[in-house]
Amino acid sequence: MLKPLIIAASLLAAAPALAQAPAESGHAHGAQKGPHGGALEDIAGVHAEIEVSGKTLTVHVLDGAGKGVDTAGFTGSAMLVLGGARQTVALKPAGETLVGEAGAPIAAGTAVTLVLKTAAGKSGQAKFTTH
Repeated sequence: MLKPLIIAASLLAAAPALAQAPAESGHAHGAQKGPHGGALEDIAGVHAEIEVSGKTLTVHVLDGAGKGVDTAGFTGSAMLVLGGARQTVALKPAGETLVGEAGAPIAAGTAVTLVLKTAAGKSGQAKFTTH
């Protein structure tokens, strides 16, 4: 009698968390496009959107309202991985973006791990795939 009661209580306790899972996954920025057409991710208290053009990787830094954030004092790097090839690109502040140059054009399908540190000292990372 006690075992079925424990199972029922466990299911009831888990139900609210399970019910919230689909709603929470709808808030993931990875599925959203930023104002510049790139993937958008939360990182270090800001939103980051990557844009690739040839060898140039641009990270647009935005606040919660989608407005650009001054990147003075920010630091960052991006690890680019395609197949077995890996490359780290240093990112430098440039207005409301961080910009870096790869050694060769960045191909579609490249996995990008972005590491960012804000001027306030918050740091974090996010993963993207180029298109």
